Amino acid sequence: MKNVLSLCLCAALLFLFACAIPAGAVVLQATIKGTVSDVSLANNTLTLSDPQQYGCDYGSGTSAPVCSWTPLNTSTLTGTVPDPAAFSVFAQHDQAVAVSLGGTGGTWIALAKLYGSGASAEYATDEIGDIGSLPTALIGDYAVSAMTIPNCSACTGTSCMATYSNATITSGKMIVAQQVLAPGESLFFNGRNDASSVNVTFVNGEALSDSCPGYSGLIGGVQPVSDYIVHVVPPIGSNAAATGATPSYALTTTSAPVTTTQKSALPFSALCILGLGIAVLVAHRRRN
Repeated sequence: MKNVLSLCLCAALLFLFACAIPAGAVVLQATIKGTVSDVSLANNTLTLSDPQQYGCDYGSGTSAPVCSWTPLNTSTLTGTVPDPAAFSVFAQHDQAVAVSLGGTGGTWIALAKLYGSGASAEYATDEIGDIGSLPTALIGDYAVSAMTIPNCSACTGTSCMATYSNATITSGKMIVAQQVLAPGESLFFNGRNDASSVNVTFVNGEALSDSCPGYSGLIGGVQPVSDYIVHVVPPIGSNAAATGATPSYALTTTSAPVTTTQKSALPFSALCILGLGIAVLVAHRRRN
């Protein structure tokens, strides 16, 4: 009887824990930087030589993480490209950043073309694929962010096809353009006085299913991956990109953004119940 009671209590606690965790990404991403050594249209691949992997040391969690690039013990890494646009953007000797899921190489879900050469190439002029997974900053003090909106009639597990994407372009700390894009639509901004511009196209994508009826509370699964094409024309005297200075520009905003709320990983009430359950189990074992 004691064993049955213990098993029932443990099962209840595990069920509570599972219900409290929202749908989430479980596949680790590998972020690689290197020099483009081959771009193969026939094989649909892009190869990086002298690859370095991006990683962060979070220490005890009480201070900001320290992030750096560490050389890998391999001379090249190859992966399929996330969009055919990569073949018109990348060429041999370009500096690039690539992101893959579940391991290094194999399938790139995102690519960024860096401006300049060697260690001085820090800012991206082009981003292709799942731009939210890239740690690189865009040249010209620009940034592009996007949030996909699910098609709740086309879901499988934790992911749905995306009907729209809410795209935002910022310059410095100010939003300069916003628009809800359907697949194939673009958002363009050139309102600064330095001849620079930004164009972002939403090709297609996926979104989390947890906001759809009947899918709330699902856990695990591969994180949604979307395909964007971002191109930045650098400012005149592009070294200004690294200064953080914000030139004057005209504010352009279209289509109110679509916002979503995200659930906390484990609500406080669930933690309390979980702790109480463990305490009851321990007390029961001591009495017996």
